[in-house]
Amino acid sequence: MKKLLPFIFCLLTIGTLSLITIAASSENEVIFTSFKNGSSRELARFFDNGIELNINGYQGEYSKNQAELVIRDFFKKYPPENFEIIHEGFSGEQIKHYIGTYTSLGESYRILLRGKLQQEEYRIYSLEIIKY
Repeated sequence: MKKLLPFIFCLLTIGTLSLITIAASSENEVIFTSFKNGSSRELARFFDNGIELNINGYQGEYSKNQAELVIRDFFKKYPPENFEIIHEGFSGEQIKHYIGTYTSLGESYRILLRGKLQQEEYRIYSLEIIKY
């Protein structure tokens, strides 16, 4: 029995980490799909209560609801043609960032998402959209 305990503990740990990874992966897909579909509502589900936005140099701190309206306006002015993630990075276990390319009306924009894990959910605290 003593020999089985480490094995059982290892299986439980792997199983738990796998579930967290699957949940994070599905969250990422919803976030990425919201850019592809131009859905500010879906994207805002992952906003932190306060979020810093920078859209082509216009910066500000917004509540979750205000940020959704700003992003909705952006998607209306610049409807999505394509979105793809080009880089994913981590700072420790809590902070994740993504860099992507958003295409609209034949122009490209660099998307930088910064978020942190809070109670096993990814919360975006900073979003930059810069035309290049």
